[in-house]
Amino acid sequence: MAIESMTGFARVAGTAGIHAWAWEIRSVNGRGLDVRVRVPPGFEILAEAARKRLTGAFARGTLHVNLSISSDARPPRPRINEAALAALLEAVARLPASDSIRPPSYDGLLGIRGVVELADESDDTLAAIEAPVLAGLEAVVLALKEARASEGRALEALVTGQLESITRLTSEAELHPARGVDAIRERIAAQVKTLLEASQTLDPQRLHQEAALLAVRADIREEIDRLHAHVAALRVLLGQGGPIGRKLDFLSQEFGREASTLCAKAGDAGLSRIGLDLRTVVDQMREQVQNVE
Repeated sequence: MAIESMTGFARVAGTAGIHAWAWEIRSVNGRGLDVRVRVPPGFEILAEAARKRLTGAFARGTLHVNLSISSDARPPRPRINEAALAALLEAVARLPASDSIRPPSYDGLLGIRGVVELADESDDTLAAIEAPVLAGLEAVVLALKEARASEGRALEALVTGQLESITRLTSEAELHPARGVDAIRERIAAQVKTLLEASQTLDPQRLHQEAALLAVRADIREEIDRLHAHVAALRVLLGQGGPIGRKLDFLSQEFGREASTLCAKAGDAGLSRIGLDLRTVVDQMREQVQNVE
């Protein structure tokens, strides 16, 4: 299973008789899955269908979904609410006659709110476009998956290249002459000699004890072993694929910790350079894995 990016865009449009519709989905990074759907008033049932389909198709990312619908139909037709008009006429008939008040006319009655309505054709429109729009929803989801998968393949290639660089730098650190026992002993012995020459009050035996502790702390064997283990774990994750973005992010943090510790323990310009190069590559990798689902 390949990895997918959380970023992508897809658009699918179509027509159904006099109606035109278009789905658009823009996907960006997110801590979890956040589906935000916008549809025209009266078509909320399509929003629910979109939310359900996208929730089943993706694991992470913020999805901005928009459905637009336009129509070449005639303007809405006025419609008389005959029940309301009849009720008004009955009420007027019950009023006492008066020579000073003219009887109501139809133009006056039709001006009362609720007597004349504009025909709401959204139900008819929904019936006409529901099937093709739902088919378009399926198509746009598949198109978005392909867009995210395509970017995922590019991300995997980048991360794999960065992993190779981390492997090479870890091997360079492991084989570097400065981390050998003799090299560490010589560095610390030179430091002890400098201190003894600078001050006669220092206890030579105490200094040698401290030097032994420094020699132990200067060993980067544990960091190298953990870096090798993280490299192996990352290769396994990339081989599994799927929604592994959070695991990749965690591993990249662990890589960063080991690289920082290696720099702190280096005590040698060559090893420090390797540690800094490691941190640079790890930072670049972490930036990339932030986009992985």
